[in-house]
Amino acid sequence: MRRSTLDHLVIVSPTLPLGAQFVERQLGVRLQPGGEHPRMSTHNLLLRLGESFYLEVIAPDSKAPLPTRPRWFGLDRLSAQASPHLAHWVARTEHLDTTDEELRNVFGEIEPMSRGVLSWKITIQRDGHLPLNGAVPSLIDWGESEHPVQRLGDQGCELERLEIAFPNPRLVERQLESIGFTGPVSVLRSERCALKAYINTPNGLVIL
Repeated sequence: MRRSTLDHLVIVSPTLPLGAQFVERQLGVRLQPGGEHPRMSTHNLLLRLGESFYLEVIAPDSKAPLPTRPRWFGLDRLSAQASPHLAHWVARTEHLDTTDEELRNVFGEIEPMSRGVLSWKITIQRDGHLPLNGAVPSLIDWGESEHPVQRLGDQGCELERLEIAFPNPRLVERQLESIGFTGPVSVLRSERCALKAYINTPNGLVIL
């Protein structure tokens, strides 16, 4: 049976400086450099959230050529006036190539990606939209690549839990069961989809 755990949180933003300002103002710490994703024409900044989790701020890279396919994380639907926000999360798994058609229909097609010396495989919907509006994760397989957390300094932030609100929580729970997910994630009923990350910071607990 497949097993998966929480890998990272995804903050989407129309620009990287806006996303950095949003997170740094909320958490009171500076983000660290990430890099560019050539296939998606995006770039990111990162923050360590413990020994195995991190936070990513990602935005379209205006200096890169337009991608030949829709960008990931719904970034093509993000207007220039949109506010940065926690839109999605990613679950770490192994042997992603063995994902069956039923899982790919929910989580997306398997795509090879890279950033600098790092390389991985990740599930992405063909149209770039978020699976279940971001309530269920994209799946990532780092293979033999080093995990980004190992390159990040400790800023004193640690993820306590991720809270997912969704109109049909049982649907989300079934999808998490299908990937054998375990981790600090809870699912609640709500009229609309929303994510909340509870993060311990040097200034106390912050809800992002």
